Order: sequence, then structure tokens, then C-alpha cells
Amino acid sequence: MIAEASGNPRPGRPVRGSSSGEPIMALLDLLGRRWALRVIWELRDEPLTFRELQARCGAISSSVLNERVRELREAGALATGDDGYALTSEGLALLGLYPPLQTWAERWAQRQDSARAARISR
Repeated sequence: MIAEASGNPRPGRPVRGSSSGEPIMALLDLLGRRWALRVIWELRDEPLTFRELQARCGAISSSVLNERVRELREAGALATGDDGYALTSEGLALLGLYPPLQTWAERWAQRQDSARAARISR
């Protein structure tokens, strides 16, 4: 059984792409949703109101932003305060995982560039 695409991913329940209920699969489902990683990124420095967050994200619709904010709040990554939306301590911990992903992405890009250069030099 696979969770509905609109259902909020939670550990212990089937999610998109996995029926195992493993926490990592729920996290990957949550973070793999459109704009989720960007919302976290845009809140890295300061709280933002809904309109400020929407403007920073660019082309995100208000309905998708509402859905991502709700999901990230339910996951404990975001909170609402007087200044708008802000990352919680759990959200900041999640943001702390971005640098290793960036490092991996840079190595990936270098591998792709090397492979492209090798094909061109043949």
C-alpha cells in the first residue's frame, strides 16, 4: 500500500515510493516534495512572512506554499511566530545536512565535467 501523494509523510507509515514505514523514507518523501528544500533554505537566515517567503521562492503558488508550510510544521521543522515562519531547532538541524549534500553535488558535477571532456577529446 502506498500513501496518497497529498498525505503528509510520517515515519511508521507507507509513503510515496516505499511501503516500509522507515523514518528515512518518510523524510525523503517530505524533502522530495516540490519546494520543500527551497522553503527550508529560504528560512535559513531569518523568519519570513508568508508573502516574503513566497517572493523568495519565486514561482511557487500560494496553495503549494501553504501545503509545504503545513507539512514542514507537522514534521517539526517550522514554527510560526510574530515575525512569520522560522526554522525550529529541528529545522536548523535539517539545514545542517545541506553542506554534505552540496559537497557530494560538487563532486558529481566534476565527474560529469570530466566524462564530458573525455568524450569530446576522443
